[in-house]
Amino acid sequence: MSHTVVAELVELLQLERLEDNLFRGQSRDIGTRCVFGGQVLGQALSAAQQTVAPDRAAHSLHAYFLRPGDMEAPIVYNVEPTRDGASFSVRRVVAIQHGKPILNGTVSFHIAEDGVEHQASMPDVPDPDDLDPPPSPSPEELAKAPAKVQRWLTRQGPFEFRPVYPRSDLHPPRRPPYQPVWFRLIAPVADSPVLHRTLLAYASDFHLIGTTLFPHGVSYLQPNVTVASLDHALWFHRPFRTDDWLLYSCDSPTAQSARGLARGQVFTRDGRLVASTAQEGLIRLQG
Repeated sequence: MSHTVVAELVELLQLERLEDNLFRGQSRDIGTRCVFGGQVLGQALSAAQQTVAPDRAAHSLHAYFLRPGDMEAPIVYNVEPTRDGASFSVRRVVAIQHGKPILNGTVSFHIAEDGVEHQASMPDVPDPDDLDPPPSPSPEELAKAPAKVQRWLTRQGPFEFRPVYPRSDLHPPRRPPYQPVWFRLIAPVADSPVLHRTLLAYASDFHLIGTTLFPHGVSYLQPNVTVASLDHALWFHRPFRTDDWLLYSCDSPTAQSARGLARGQVFTRDGRLVASTAQEGLIRLQG
């Protein structure tokens, strides 16, 4: 079952090529209200990667979410080859549904070069083997939840998450806006660095904007809370594997005017900083 779930995600991110710079992807319902943002990010990166030379690896992705995605309709990705220089290539990607853009993004690619190097230190947290998986809600709690929430809480996803400080999204406490979470694929995949970058783009949308809710004691699963990603930035620094444990260290420096900002750093188990993220999201509370 684990291999099947992971294989489905890998297939979801591959895309069907319609023309030289035109691709089509499908969606998977994981219990979110609309198409999961990480899916669109991963597919956009996959589309852009297929239009550049294989010796150029993605080092940054910047995207704006414009409209919620419809899970019942395919998504078309139009890639514009903006520039191919001596060492960098840039691609603009527009994800389209029902004739309208749902995401605008830009991906930059770079050939391998040597240069100066330094990095931030990994937070001092317990090893993932010393942490338990997060507890499942009780049958009584699940029975009271809407069908979408039940699907979200009971799904077997392709990634395993082990939060350092577990928190119930059905009964969220107030906490400082900081969240370190270990994660990895639940089954091994091929060695392709391109595939692992695409999988990380997918996973980078988990936990990030939710960290902005911690000080307020609310959760995106509550019916009076509306949370939506507005934009997403992702930088790749060093090689990694998504089927090995990675630490996603998220924090939120500010929330105001119905918007919250979250930042993330992704570390390997041995402390290498392999990626950084940033995201601003819409946060509306009713009642």
